[in-house]
Order: sequence, then structure tokens, then C-alpha cells
Amino acid sequence: MFEISINGNRRQAQVDGDTPLLWVLRDVLGLTGTKFGCGIAQCGACTVHVDGSPVRSCRLPVSAVGARSITTIEGIGASPIGAKVQKAWLDLEVIQCGYCQSGQIMSAVALLEGNSNPDDEAIDAAMSGNICRCGTYVRIREGIKRAANGG
Repeated sequence: MFEISINGNRRQAQVDGDTPLLWVLRDVLGLTGTKFGCGIAQCGACTVHVDGSPVRSCRLPVSAVGARSITTIEGIGASPIGAKVQKAWLDLEVIQCGYCQSGQIMSAVALLEGNSNPDDEAIDAAMSGNICRCGTYVRIREGIKRAANGG
């Protein structure tokens, strides 16, 4: 039995310690906003925050979480920056198919929490490894810039 903090709430999961956090979130706890993409931490669809840092949940065993705090796409809008990013995404219609966007948003929020006014180079570096098969990279960059400028 593992007890973890997700979006400010303590949750329990009866799973093996080597179960990836992604599957605990999706299959055990019903938080399906975090997506499975590649399973090898290369596409970014499964990105969540662990103590505020973006982490690929498909490769993080639940036993490694410990007392650290997990934030998923379901909880990111509770933070001021998360709310600004989500609003910018909606205002600019960043989403096309939407599959990768929870991971994109999680990475964008982490960027803006550490750099409130990123230039294109900083955005590219922070978002590197978040794959969008629909190619909405230009809209993603504009969404980050809009959120950085107050939403």
C-alpha cells in the first residue's frame, strides 16, 4: 500500500512498488488527464509535477515518490500560473487533437514558475522532448508567451 499526495490530497494505492506512477494515476485513482504516449519517457505526454518539477510519470515507480507532492493536469489550474497557462491555451486554441496537451501544459507551467518571461530559446529548451504529433508548436509558444504576459 502506498500513500501519496496528489493535487493536495492524500490518496492510497494498493500496487506493487515498481508500478509506474502513470498507471497508479490513471488505472487506480481514475485521474486520466495524464496520458500514456511512448512508455519510455521520450514524448512528454505523461508529464506531471513532482515537488514542482516536471517528471515523466511513465518511468517513475510509485515507490520512488515517497512524501513528495504530485500535481497532475487535474490540479494544475489551482495555481495562478497554471490557471494563466490553461486560459492562454483556450484563448489561442492551442489544442488540435489534444492528446499531448496535458504534458505540454505541465511543462509550460514548470517553465513559467522558474522563468516568468522566457525568450524563444528558453521556451524551446524547456519544451524540448514534448512531442506534438499535430505540430501545434507555434501555438504552444504563443500560449506560453501570453501566459507570461498575464494571460
